[in-house]
Amino acid sequence: MIATDKITPSRTPKQLRLANAVFFFLSGFGYSSWASRIPTIKHQLHLNEAQLGGILFAMPVGLLLTLPLTGKLLSKYSSRRIMLFGGLFFSVVLACIGFAANVWQLVLVLFCFGVSRNLFNISTNAQAVAVQALYERSIMANFHGIWSLAGFAGAAVGYFMVYYNIGTNYHLLGVSILLVVFSLWFIKGTIYQAPVPQVKKKLFTLPDKSLLNFALICFASMACENTMYDWSGIYFEKVIHVSKATATEGFVVYMIAMTLGRFVGDAGVNRFGIKNLLRFSGIFICSGLLLAVLMPYTITAIIGFILVGLGVSCIVPMVFQMAGKSTTMSSGTALAAISSIGYLGFLIVPPFIGFIAQVAGLRVSFGLISLLGALVAVLVYKIKEDNTKPTNNPA
Repeated sequence: MIATDKITPSRTPKQLRLANAVFFFLSGFGYSSWASRIPTIKHQLHLNEAQLGGILFAMPVGLLLTLPLTGKLLSKYSSRRIMLFGGLFFSVVLACIGFAANVWQLVLVLFCFGVSRNLFNISTNAQAVAVQALYERSIMANFHGIWSLAGFAGAAVGYFMVYYNIGTNYHLLGVSILLVVFSLWFIKGTIYQAPVPQVKKKLFTLPDKSLLNFALICFASMACENTMYDWSGIYFEKVIHVSKATATEGFVVYMIAMTLGRFVGDAGVNRFGIKNLLRFSGIFICSGLLLAVLMPYTITAIIGFILVGLGVSCIVPMVFQMAGKSTTMSSGTALAAISSIGYLGFLIVPPFIGFIAQVAGLRVSFGLISLLGALVAVLVYKIKEDNTKPTNNPA
């Protein structure tokens, strides 16, 4: 923790925005660095696909179980303090992954990695909400675009590390050291958010009635997002019938579209408004999946996955931006409560794709997921206009 937590340095909105963007980059770069070494770790520990899947489940479990705790912490401490602690914790655990010598060590480390990601990501988004309040135009989606861009950068570095046979332990340790250095350097330029004490509640805090609609939109969007992460490549291989070597093109075009969508999303919000952007996002998800289902050919599936990538790109950052204006909960507590519901979609829905596909095929599974896009478009109509207006007050 930092002793000068309650002293916000004299910074312009642009400087505060840059500092917050650095933490989004660190989060994305660190996570993709770990993801790039999953095949290596699988080989080193002699794991089969089922064993790896069970081990990887430890990370989302750690993340989900500590979402309520993060909300509590953000109601007692500033988001800047939690972000620094979460960033340092995230960095240390990242380094430990490379030194896990057996399965139980890897499970324990990945559980802690999920906990650290939760602390780091929610507090970083709470910081972004505070910086957004200093601007009349939308800038929230750009932060998430930086996270995606960092993901590409981390994956590229990981590729070269594997290519030159650099050990996972040295690779992740090096990344960890860089993350610590940048976290300590840029934390002094971030904004101070005074914690808003909450009325004593149970540890697990659900979104209140005014935020439940946002939580359901997040649930639908994050379910679609993780479905694409887990199944887009398999869909191209099993349904479009491309070779295994080119099956990843479905995932690649989706990721590119999602990243580009986040960088142009703020311009769309500033021109058309949040409600219109969210409405079209839901339509894009639904129509993109249906296009890939009804016309299972390479070009149409690529177009469909591009639409899905554009659709999911801005939903979560825009919902976070609106939820940060809650008058009944602090921004950090509101984001944690909404994320609790959203991550259920992220974790629970994709596994059901496999069960449904086993019985009825992947095309039916993707067709059912398209309904979640339609649900987003419908739920948008229930958003009050007050939540879509820009604010100009620091949190």
